[in-house]
Amino acid sequence: MIQPGDPKTFARLFRTPYSVGTIRSESSDGARQDRASSPRIYYRYKRVRSADMKLLHTGDLHLGRQFEGRSLEDDHAAVLDQILRALKEHAADVLVVAGDVFDRTAPPESAVRQFNEFITRVTSQTDAAIVLIAGNHDSGDRIGAMAMLSDRRRALVRGPLMAEEHPLILEDAHGPVAISALPFAYEFAARECFENPDIKSPEDVMRAQVAAARPHVPEKARWIVVAHAFVTGAATSDGERSLSRAVGGIETVPSDVFDGSHYVALGHLHRPQSIGSERIRYSGSPLAFGFDEEGNQKSMALVDIGADGTVTTQLLPFEPLRGVRTLQGMLDDLIRDAKGNASDDFVKIVLTDPERRVEPMKRIREFYPNACTLYYERDAMAPEMKAMTPGSARASRPEDVVAAFLDFTRGSPPTEREAEIISSKLAKRSGEDAAT
Repeated sequence: MIQPGDPKTFARLFRTPYSVGTIRSESSDGARQDRASSPRIYYRYKRVRSADMKLLHTGDLHLGRQFEGRSLEDDHAAVLDQILRALKEHAADVLVVAGDVFDRTAPPESAVRQFNEFITRVTSQTDAAIVLIAGNHDSGDRIGAMAMLSDRRRALVRGPLMAEEHPLILEDAHGPVAISALPFAYEFAARECFENPDIKSPEDVMRAQVAAARPHVPEKARWIVVAHAFVTGAATSDGERSLSRAVGGIETVPSDVFDGSHYVALGHLHRPQSIGSERIRYSGSPLAFGFDEEGNQKSMALVDIGADGTVTTQLLPFEPLRGVRTLQGMLDDLIRDAKGNASDDFVKIVLTDPERRVEPMKRIREFYPNACTLYYERDAMAPEMKAMTPGSARASRPEDVVAAFLDFTRGSPPTEREAEIISSKLAKRSGEDAAT
């Protein structure tokens, strides 16, 4: 039996009737030669049906992730169905997944199985080619293993770095389109791969990767770059990890790194957005992974590459199985409004009651079973944030710690009399400790 994550699973996933084409060039002595057989460069391509090349750009699936401890497996299944439906409805020529397929380097078997089944459906129900890279949450080796037995006429799967980045070549009515897939890598891995000790930042890594890809792009081909990076000027969310292992290092990459390309399909940031122009775009994640993403319309990008390389983008909205929202008000009012309107959405509750209520979360969850967090507006900030404030984290005097605790639990600092009692008790305790 083939186990989830076994590269043999992918042996049947990318089979296709398309034949390999060759791109011919002149050698230095004028003789024609096949680049495909050259030890330095080879190309692989299939011809697509469209007049213009159409890409469906997505990424940051984070399969296996949870929302505040709650499984997202069904939510992921819903958005994967929507990606497949979009591929078929819009007859996209290429599916681009720009990294962070999984949420961690050792994902649960259920997440790997879910992705395998999705790829099986894509390859059996559509003619789309697949371009897939590892992101910073993925294991490069795990993603790279998916390429071992895939059909290279239809798929470009990139996990670990390579010193030479060969593209997938597709051809539409206007000629070749080269797609370079540049997986995420940290600086230490790039120094080893490119044998360059001067690589010290994510920008250096990306410049080395682009330089490794550029020579293999055919002359006059339209060039698409797939990458996982934090491009300068982009808006972030709370759920993204740093892309640099250097303490205090700059993790952003300037957009001019991608000069010469016609479209840059980016992953890493969870908010759908373009950078400077439609030519450089983050698809964003298909699901919200935190309350800071509340209200963000998640989407995938359908990208049309014209004859001259001009880009036309249509955003196709995702319809999540469960929403992410905040409810604010008096507890009794929220419960009254919830009757007859129960929801499985992920909910944050902000109570405006002047006094603390008895077991408010228990009562809320009768109508909102996925209520994740609750706090009182008068506390000024959520418990998890309050616990992180510099004052409470760095309070050096025991009296300050107790005062902060009282202020948090009841909404007011100690009275003068209470402060005297606290100081007296702490002094007595300190004396007892000194005597022992």
